[in-house]
Amino acid sequence: MKQDEVLRIFKETGALLDGHFQLTSGLHSDQYFQCAKVLQYPRHSEALCAEIAGAFSGTQIDLVIAPALGGIVVGQEVGRQLDRRTIFAERKGGAMELRRGFSIGPGESVLVCEDVVTTGGSVLEVFDIVRAMGGTVAGVGFIVDRSGGTIRFPLGGGARQFAVLTMDVLTYSPDRCPLCAEGVPITKPGSRPGP
Repeated sequence: MKQDEVLRIFKETGALLDGHFQLTSGLHSDQYFQCAKVLQYPRHSEALCAEIAGAFSGTQIDLVIAPALGGIVVGQEVGRQLDRRTIFAERKGGAMELRRGFSIGPGESVLVCEDVVTTGGSVLEVFDIVRAMGGTVAGVGFIVDRSGGTIRFPLGGGARQFAVLTMDVLTYSPDRCPLCAEGVPITKPGSRPGP
């Protein structure tokens, strides 16, 4: 899919929001990607996740994992398309962990999937889980890279990362946010509390 086509889908579904937002990372921004509003449509979910599945179709993948909550739909659809077992990590007491009897076997090659990446904190936490259980991170795929392509995950052994849409979306530390300085009300639309 071309970048402008992906952006059009986000706009048509009302998933690209303008305003004043606090991101999960704690940073502020004037734009927010609410992937859930796109992924509620199976045809969009299938098409966007096909880009990720296609990018890793030639890679040995034994398992797909995603961080809850946003990455679950992406991981499940990518796993379906690759016909691979799919699990998710979730927070308990602020820390990301595997629950519900999920496990990663020693030597399993794991694809990490996420919906939106700004700083990549949740993805890095999932990497830690994979490696602690003896798995190997085969790659990371996500729908939106808000960093304009500057985020680089610590991948080794030929593993790579792939984003369906890459945009350079401005973010601000709370103490340097022009929207705060103007008194624009802020919202926190993410699925977990910020720092």
